[in-house]
Amino acid sequence: MRRGNTDAAHGSGRCQEGLQKDNWEGHEIVGKRYRRLKLIFLCVISVCCFSACGKSEEPQQAREDQQAEKETDKEKEEPELAQKQEEEQEHRIPAPSVSGRLSVKGTQLVDEQGEAGQLKGISTHGIAWFPQYVNEELFGELHREWDVNVIRLAMYTAESGGYCTDGDKEELKELLRRGVEYAAVQDMYVIVDWHILSDNDPNLHKAEALTFFDEMTKEFAGMDHVIYEICNEPNGGTSWGEIKSYANEVIPVIRANDADAVIIVGTPNWSQYVNEAAADPLVGFENIMYTLHFYAATHTDALRDTMTAAIDAGLPVFVTEYGICDASGSGGIDEAQADAWIQVMDEYKVSCVAWNLSNKEETSAIFRSSVDKVSGFAQEDLSESGSWLYQMLTKQKEEGSL
Repeated sequence: MRRGNTDAAHGSGRCQEGLQKDNWEGHEIVGKRYRRLKLIFLCVISVCCFSACGKSEEPQQAREDQQAEKETDKEKEEPELAQKQEEEQEHRIPAPSVSGRLSVKGTQLVDEQGEAGQLKGISTHGIAWFPQYVNEELFGELHREWDVNVIRLAMYTAESGGYCTDGDKEELKELLRRGVEYAAVQDMYVIVDWHILSDNDPNLHKAEALTFFDEMTKEFAGMDHVIYEICNEPNGGTSWGEIKSYANEVIPVIRANDADAVIIVGTPNWSQYVNEAAADPLVGFENIMYTLHFYAATHTDALRDTMTAAIDAGLPVFVTEYGICDASGSGGIDEAQADAWIQVMDEYKVSCVAWNLSNKEETSAIFRSSVDKVSGFAQEDLSESGSWLYQMLTKQKEEGSL
Protein backbone atom coordinates (compact mmCIF):
# COMPACT_ATOMS: atom_id res chain seq x y z
CA MET A 1 0.00 0.00 0.00
CA ARG A 2 2.72 2.46 0.88
CA ARG A 3 4.47 1.48 -2.28
CA GLY A 4 1.46 2.19 -4.14
CA ASN A 5 1.05 5.47 -2.34
CA THR A 6 4.64 6.23 -3.12
CA ASP A 7 4.00 5.52 -6.74
CA ALA A 8 0.94 7.72 -6.61
CA ALA A 9 2.97 10.45 -5.06
CA HIS A 10 5.59 10.05 -7.72
CA GLY A 11 2.90 10.10 -10.34
CA SER A 12 1.40 13.18 -8.81
CA GLY A 13 4.81 14.88 -8.83
CA ARG A 14 5.37 13.98 -12.40
CA CYS A 15 1.96 15.36 -13.24
CA GLN A 16 2.82 18.64 -11.50
CA GLU A 17 6.14 18.78 -13.25
CA GLY A 18 4.39 18.12 -16.55
CA LEU A 19 1.88 20.85 -15.83
CA GLN A 20 4.64 23.26 -14.91
CA LYS A 21 6.53 22.34 -18.02
CA ASP A 22 3.43 22.77 -20.13
CA ASN A 23 2.72 26.14 -18.50
CA TRP A 24 6.28 27.28 -19.08
CA GLU A 25 6.21 26.18 -22.68
CA GLY A 26 2.84 27.90 -23.09
CA HIS A 27 4.20 31.11 -21.61
CA GLU A 28 7.22 30.80 -23.81
CA ILE A 29 5.04 30.46 -26.90
CA VAL A 30 2.89 33.41 -25.84
CA GLY A 31 6.01 35.43 -25.17
CA LYS A 32 7.44 34.65 -28.54
CA ARG A 33 4.16 35.55 -30.20
CA TYR A 34 4.00 38.76 -28.18
CA ARG A 35 7.54 39.67 -29.12
CA ARG A 36 6.79 38.83 -32.76
CA LEU A 37 3.63 40.96 -32.72
CA LYS A 38 5.52 43.74 -30.98
CA LEU A 39 8.22 43.58 -33.62
CA ILE A 40 5.65 43.61 -36.39
CA PHE A 41 3.85 46.53 -34.73
CA LEU A 42 7.08 48.48 -34.40
CA CYS A 43 7.91 47.76 -38.04
CA VAL A 44 4.49 48.94 -39.12
CA ILE A 45 4.80 52.12 -37.04
CA SER A 46 8.27 52.75 -38.46
CA VAL A 47 7.05 52.27 -42.01
CA CYS A 48 4.11 54.58 -41.41
CA CYS A 49 6.31 57.22 -39.83
CA PHE A 50 8.83 56.97 -42.63
CA SER A 51 6.07 57.17 -45.20
CA ALA A 52 4.52 60.15 -43.48
CA CYS A 53 7.86 61.90 -43.24
CA GLY A 54 8.53 61.21 -46.89
CA LYS A 55 5.14 62.59 -47.85
CA SER A 56 5.77 65.64 -45.73
CA GLU A 57 9.16 66.22 -47.33
CA GLU A 58 8.03 65.61 -50.92
CA PRO A 59 5.53 68.52 -51.12
CA GLN A 60 8.03 70.79 -49.42
CA GLN A 61 10.67 69.84 -51.97
CA ALA A 62 8.14 70.24 -54.76
CA ARG A 63 7.24 73.69 -53.50
CA GLU A 64 10.88 74.66 -53.36
CA ASP A 65 11.41 73.38 -56.89
CA GLN A 66 8.36 75.24 -58.15
CA GLN A 67 9.50 78.44 -56.45
CA ALA A 68 12.94 78.09 -58.02
CA GLU A 69 11.34 77.56 -61.43
CA LYS A 70 9.16 80.63 -60.96
CA GLU A 71 12.16 82.74 -60.00
CA THR A 72 14.06 81.49 -63.03
CA ASP A 73 11.07 82.21 -65.30
CA LYS A 74 10.73 85.66 -63.76
CA GLU A 75 14.40 86.38 -64.39
CA LYS A 76 13.90 85.38 -68.02
CA GLU A 77 10.65 87.31 -68.38
CA GLU A 78 11.83 90.60 -66.87
CA PRO A 79 14.28 91.51 -69.68
CA GLU A 80 11.74 90.36 -72.27
CA LEU A 81 9.03 92.51 -70.66
CA ALA A 82 11.34 95.49 -70.44
CA GLN A 83 12.27 95.08 -74.10
CA LYS A 84 8.60 94.79 -75.07
CA GLN A 85 7.71 97.93 -73.11
CA GLU A 86 10.61 99.76 -74.70
CA GLU A 87 9.46 98.71 -78.17
CA GLU A 88 5.89 99.73 -77.40
CA GLN A 89 7.11 103.11 -76.16
CA GLU A 90 9.25 103.54 -79.25
CA HIS A 91 6.37 102.73 -81.57
CA ARG A 92 3.71 104.40 -79.50
CA ILE A 93 1.54 106.62 -81.68
CA PRO A 94 0.98 110.03 -80.06
CA ALA A 95 -2.71 110.80 -79.56
CA PRO A 96 -4.55 113.41 -77.50
CA SER A 97 -5.83 110.77 -75.05
CA VAL A 98 -2.29 109.70 -74.11
CA SER A 99 -0.09 112.63 -75.11
CA GLY A 100 -2.37 115.52 -74.16
CA ARG A 101 -1.62 119.05 -75.29
CA LEU A 102 1.55 119.28 -77.34
CA SER A 103 4.22 121.92 -76.96
CA VAL A 104 7.62 122.77 -78.45
CA LYS A 105 10.82 122.03 -76.57
CA GLY A 106 13.99 122.94 -78.40
CA THR A 107 13.48 121.61 -81.92
CA GLN A 108 11.02 118.91 -80.85
CA LEU A 109 7.27 118.60 -80.62
CA VAL A 110 6.71 117.09 -77.17
CA ASP A 111 3.81 115.66 -75.17
CA GLU A 112 2.62 116.70 -71.71
CA GLN A 113 5.39 114.60 -70.11
CA GLY A 114 8.03 116.34 -72.20
CA GLU A 115 8.65 113.27 -74.36
CA ALA A 116 9.44 113.97 -78.02
CA GLY A 117 6.84 112.61 -80.40
CA GLN A 118 6.12 112.59 -84.09
CA LEU A 119 2.80 113.24 -85.78
CA LYS A 120 2.08 111.56 -89.10
CA GLY A 121 -1.06 112.10 -91.06
CA ILE A 122 -2.76 113.51 -94.11
CA SER A 123 -4.13 116.79 -95.35
CA THR A 124 -7.47 117.32 -97.01
CA HIS A 125 -7.49 118.99 -100.37
CA GLY A 126 -9.35 122.30 -100.37
CA ILE A 127 -12.37 121.70 -98.15
CA ALA A 128 -14.45 123.98 -100.39
CA TRP A 129 -13.92 121.55 -103.28
CA PHE A 130 -13.84 118.20 -101.48
CA PRO A 131 -16.05 118.66 -98.40
CA GLN A 132 -17.27 115.04 -98.56
CA TYR A 133 -14.01 113.76 -97.06
CA VAL A 134 -14.57 115.70 -93.85
CA ASN A 135 -16.58 112.91 -92.22
CA GLU A 136 -16.23 111.04 -88.96
CA GLU A 137 -16.28 107.57 -90.50
CA LEU A 138 -13.28 108.34 -92.69
CA PHE A 139 -11.37 110.04 -89.88
CA GLY A 140 -11.92 106.99 -87.68
CA GLU A 141 -10.83 104.66 -90.46
CA LEU A 142 -7.63 106.64 -91.03
CA HIS A 143 -6.81 106.55 -87.33
CA ARG A 144 -7.60 102.87 -86.74
CA GLU A 145 -6.36 101.32 -89.97
CA TRP A 146 -3.73 103.75 -91.25
CA ASP A 147 -2.22 104.82 -87.88
CA VAL A 148 -2.92 108.45 -88.77
CA ASN A 149 -2.75 110.73 -85.74
CA VAL A 150 -3.15 114.17 -87.33
CA ILE A 151 -5.53 115.61 -89.93
CA ARG A 152 -4.88 118.89 -91.66
CA LEU A 153 -7.93 120.89 -92.73
CA ALA A 154 -6.83 122.94 -95.75
CA MET A 155 -8.98 126.03 -96.25
CA TYR A 156 -7.88 128.02 -99.29
CA THR A 157 -7.95 131.77 -98.88
CA ALA A 158 -7.93 132.75 -102.56
CA GLU A 159 -8.82 130.67 -105.64
CA SER A 160 -12.43 129.93 -106.57
CA GLY A 161 -14.35 129.10 -103.40
CA GLY A 162 -11.63 130.59 -101.20
CA TYR A 163 -12.43 132.12 -97.84
CA CYS A 164 -11.27 135.59 -98.93
CA THR A 165 -12.70 135.51 -102.46
CA ASP A 166 -16.08 134.05 -103.36
CA GLY A 167 -16.29 131.22 -100.84
CA ASP A 168 -19.13 130.80 -98.34
CA LYS A 169 -17.38 131.83 -95.12
CA GLU A 170 -20.00 130.34 -92.80
CA GLU A 171 -20.06 127.04 -94.65
CA LEU A 172 -16.27 126.85 -94.61
CA LYS A 173 -16.11 127.61 -90.88
CA GLU A 174 -18.77 124.96 -90.24
CA LEU A 175 -16.67 122.42 -92.15
CA LEU A 176 -13.71 123.34 -89.94
CA ARG A 177 -15.83 122.96 -86.80
CA ARG A 178 -16.97 119.51 -87.88
CA GLY A 179 -13.41 118.50 -88.78
CA VAL A 180 -12.12 119.62 -85.39
CA GLU A 181 -14.94 117.74 -83.66
CA TYR A 182 -14.43 114.53 -85.68
CA ALA A 183 -10.71 114.60 -84.98
CA ALA A 184 -11.40 114.91 -81.25
CA VAL A 185 -13.86 112.01 -81.27
CA GLN A 186 -11.37 109.84 -83.17
CA ASP A 187 -8.47 110.80 -80.87
CA MET A 188 -6.38 112.69 -83.41
CA TYR A 189 -4.71 116.06 -83.57
CA VAL A 190 -5.99 118.54 -86.15
CA ILE A 191 -4.35 121.44 -88.00
CA VAL A 192 -6.48 124.44 -88.95
CA ASP A 193 -4.71 125.59 -92.11
CA TRP A 194 -5.02 129.15 -93.48
CA HIS A 195 -4.06 127.98 -96.93
CA ILE A 196 -2.57 130.88 -98.86
CA LEU A 197 -1.28 129.98 -102.32
CA SER A 198 -2.17 132.10 -105.32
CA ASP A 199 -2.42 135.14 -103.04
CA ASN A 200 1.36 134.77 -102.49
CA ASP A 201 1.78 137.17 -99.55
CA PRO A 202 -0.16 136.46 -96.35
CA ASN A 203 -0.35 140.21 -95.71
CA LEU A 204 -2.74 140.51 -98.67
CA HIS A 205 -5.60 139.13 -96.56
CA LYS A 206 -4.20 139.94 -93.13
CA ALA A 207 -7.36 141.68 -91.91
CA GLU A 208 -9.46 138.60 -92.71
CA ALA A 209 -6.84 136.39 -91.09
CA LEU A 210 -6.95 138.40 -87.86
CA THR A 211 -10.74 138.19 -87.70
CA PHE A 212 -10.78 134.51 -88.62
CA PHE A 213 -8.19 133.41 -86.06
CA ASP A 214 -9.79 135.52 -83.33
CA GLU A 215 -13.16 133.85 -83.92
CA MET A 216 -11.87 130.30 -84.33
CA THR A 217 -9.50 130.37 -81.37
CA LYS A 218 -12.28 131.63 -79.12
CA GLU A 219 -14.32 128.60 -80.16
CA PHE A 220 -11.49 126.09 -79.97
CA ALA A 221 -9.80 127.44 -76.83
CA GLY A 222 -9.30 124.64 -74.34
CA MET A 223 -9.24 121.97 -77.05
CA ASP A 224 -5.86 120.34 -76.57
CA HIS A 225 -5.79 118.66 -79.99
CA VAL A 226 -5.94 121.83 -82.15
CA ILE A 227 -2.88 123.26 -83.94
CA TYR A 228 -2.88 126.44 -86.04
CA GLU A 229 -1.06 126.96 -89.35
CA ILE A 230 -1.22 130.65 -90.17
CA CYS A 231 0.15 130.81 -93.73
CA ASN A 232 0.53 127.72 -95.89
CA GLU A 233 2.98 128.65 -98.68
CA PRO A 234 4.18 132.23 -99.01
CA ASN A 235 5.61 132.58 -102.51
CA GLY A 236 6.03 134.98 -105.43
CA GLY A 237 9.04 136.69 -103.88
CA THR A 238 7.46 137.22 -100.44
CA SER A 239 10.36 137.71 -98.04
CA TRP A 240 10.91 136.24 -94.62
CA GLY A 241 10.73 139.76 -93.23
CA GLU A 242 7.21 140.18 -94.65
CA ILE A 243 6.16 136.81 -93.25
CA LYS A 244 7.58 137.75 -89.83
CA SER A 245 5.65 141.01 -89.87
CA TYR A 246 2.42 139.10 -90.57
CA ALA A 247 3.17 136.49 -87.90
CA ASN A 248 3.94 139.15 -85.30
CA GLU A 249 0.37 140.42 -85.70
CA VAL A 250 -1.51 137.14 -86.03
CA ILE A 251 0.18 135.21 -83.20
CA PRO A 252 -0.89 137.67 -80.44
CA VAL A 253 -4.51 137.36 -81.61
CA ILE A 254 -4.31 133.57 -81.18
CA ARG A 255 -2.48 133.88 -77.87
CA ALA A 256 -5.20 136.17 -76.49
CA ASN A 257 -7.59 133.22 -76.65
CA ASP A 258 -5.27 130.22 -76.51
CA ALA A 259 -2.07 130.84 -74.64
CA ASP A 260 -0.40 127.51 -75.36
CA ALA A 261 -1.50 126.09 -78.72
CA VAL A 262 1.22 125.13 -81.18
CA ILE A 263 1.38 127.64 -84.06
CA ILE A 264 3.09 126.84 -87.36
CA VAL A 265 4.50 129.66 -89.51
CA GLY A 266 5.15 129.36 -93.24
CA THR A 267 8.50 130.20 -94.81
CA PRO A 268 9.50 131.79 -98.16
CA ASN A 269 9.41 130.10 -101.57
CA TRP A 270 6.47 127.75 -100.97
CA SER A 271 7.74 127.01 -97.45
CA GLN A 272 11.20 125.82 -98.42
CA TYR A 273 13.55 128.51 -97.10
CA VAL A 274 13.63 127.37 -93.49
CA ASN A 275 17.27 128.45 -93.41
CA GLU A 276 16.12 132.09 -93.48
CA ALA A 277 13.83 131.49 -90.51
CA ALA A 278 16.67 129.71 -88.68
CA ALA A 279 18.90 132.75 -89.18
CA ASP A 280 16.25 135.17 -87.90
CA PRO A 281 13.51 133.37 -85.93
CA LEU A 282 10.52 134.95 -84.28
CA VAL A 283 11.12 136.14 -80.72
CA GLY A 284 8.87 136.61 -77.74
CA PHE A 285 6.63 133.62 -78.42
CA GLU A 286 6.60 130.02 -77.26
CA ASN A 287 5.36 126.87 -79.00
CA ILE A 288 6.18 128.14 -82.50
CA MET A 289 7.22 125.86 -85.36
CA TYR A 290 8.22 126.58 -88.96
CA THR A 291 6.90 125.03 -92.14
CA LEU A 292 8.81 123.04 -94.72
CA HIS A 293 7.08 121.49 -97.76
CA PHE A 294 8.56 119.06 -100.27
CA TYR A 295 7.56 116.93 -103.25
CA ALA A 296 9.94 114.01 -103.51
CA ALA A 297 10.33 113.85 -107.28
CA THR A 298 11.39 117.52 -107.32
CA HIS A 299 12.99 118.21 -103.94
CA THR A 300 15.85 115.89 -103.06
CA ASP A 301 19.16 116.06 -101.20
CA ALA A 302 19.58 119.84 -101.34
CA LEU A 303 16.30 120.62 -99.59
CA ARG A 304 16.81 117.77 -97.12
CA ASP A 305 20.18 119.27 -96.24
CA THR A 306 18.56 122.68 -95.81
CA MET A 307 16.02 121.18 -93.43
CA THR A 308 18.52 119.27 -91.30
CA ALA A 309 20.86 122.29 -91.15
CA ALA A 310 18.00 124.46 -89.91
CA ILE A 311 17.06 121.90 -87.25
CA ASP A 312 20.69 121.55 -86.20
CA ALA A 313 20.75 125.34 -85.84
CA GLY A 314 17.82 125.10 -83.42
CA LEU A 315 14.75 125.64 -85.62
CA PRO A 316 11.66 123.50 -84.87
CA VAL A 317 10.40 122.27 -88.26
CA PHE A 318 7.01 120.77 -89.12
CA VAL A 319 6.42 119.33 -92.62
CA THR A 320 2.74 120.21 -92.96
CA GLU A 321 2.60 119.13 -96.62
CA TYR A 322 4.52 116.70 -98.81
CA GLY A 323 4.00 114.38 -101.73
CA ILE A 324 5.89 111.57 -103.40
CA CYS A 325 5.32 113.03 -106.87
CA ASP A 326 6.77 116.23 -108.37
CA ALA A 327 5.99 119.74 -107.19
CA SER A 328 3.03 120.16 -109.56
CA GLY A 329 1.15 117.59 -107.49
CA SER A 330 0.36 115.62 -110.60
CA GLY A 331 3.66 114.48 -112.07
CA GLY A 332 5.87 111.42 -111.80
CA ILE A 333 6.42 109.55 -108.54
CA ASP A 334 9.79 108.92 -106.91
CA GLU A 335 9.42 106.40 -104.09
CA ALA A 336 13.16 106.15 -103.48
CA GLN A 337 13.40 109.87 -102.71
CA ALA A 338 10.19 109.67 -100.67
CA ASP A 339 11.71 106.88 -98.57
CA ALA A 340 14.88 108.96 -98.10
CA TRP A 341 12.77 111.86 -96.81
CA ILE A 342 10.90 109.60 -94.38
CA GLN A 343 14.17 108.17 -93.06
CA VAL A 344 15.55 111.64 -92.30
CA MET A 345 12.29 112.89 -90.80
CA ASP A 346 12.09 109.83 -88.57
CA GLU A 347 15.69 110.36 -87.48
CA TYR A 348 14.96 113.97 -86.51
CA LYS A 349 11.40 113.22 -85.28
CA VAL A 350 9.95 115.72 -87.75
CA SER A 351 6.17 115.54 -87.92
CA CYS A 352 4.76 115.29 -91.43
CA VAL A 353 1.43 115.44 -93.26
CA ALA A 354 0.87 114.01 -96.74
CA TRP A 355 -1.04 115.75 -99.53
CA ASN A 356 -3.95 114.93 -100.26
CA LEU A 357 -7.20 113.33 -99.12
CA SER A 358 -9.23 113.28 -102.32
CA ASN A 359 -10.00 111.44 -105.56
CA LYS A 360 -8.85 114.35 -107.72
CA GLU A 361 -7.31 113.19 -110.95
CA GLU A 362 -3.72 113.91 -109.96
CA THR A 363 -0.93 111.69 -108.70
CA SER A 364 -0.81 113.29 -105.24
CA ALA A 365 -4.42 112.27 -104.47
CA ILE A 366 -4.52 109.09 -102.37
CA PHE A 367 -7.73 107.69 -103.92
CA ARG A 368 -8.26 106.66 -107.50
CA SER A 369 -10.29 109.19 -109.47
CA SER A 370 -12.85 106.49 -110.34
CA VAL A 371 -13.62 105.80 -106.66
CA ASP A 372 -16.60 107.77 -105.34
CA LYS A 373 -16.89 106.34 -101.83
CA VAL A 374 -16.03 108.56 -98.85
CA SER A 375 -15.17 105.83 -96.32
CA GLY A 376 -14.66 102.07 -96.15
CA PHE A 377 -11.74 102.05 -98.60
CA ALA A 378 -10.00 98.88 -99.80
CA GLN A 379 -6.52 98.48 -101.28
CA GLU A 380 -7.84 98.57 -104.84
CA ASP A 381 -9.36 102.00 -104.17
CA LEU A 382 -5.98 103.58 -103.55
CA SER A 383 -3.80 105.41 -106.02
CA GLU A 384 -0.07 104.74 -106.23
CA SER A 385 0.49 107.58 -103.74
CA GLY A 386 -2.21 106.17 -101.48
CA SER A 387 -0.71 102.67 -101.47
CA TRP A 388 2.74 104.02 -100.63
CA LEU A 389 1.32 106.19 -97.85
CA TYR A 390 -0.68 103.35 -96.31
CA GLN A 391 2.31 101.01 -96.31
CA MET A 392 4.62 103.67 -94.90
CA LEU A 393 2.26 104.64 -92.08
CA THR A 394 1.50 101.06 -91.10
CA LYS A 395 5.08 99.84 -91.68
CA GLN A 396 3.86 97.23 -94.17
CA LYS A 397 6.18 96.13 -96.94
CA GLU A 398 3.68 94.24 -99.03
CA GLU A 399 0.31 95.20 -100.32
CA GLY A 400 -2.75 93.70 -98.67
CA SER A 401 -6.35 94.47 -97.90
CA LEU A 402 -7.08 97.34 -95.58
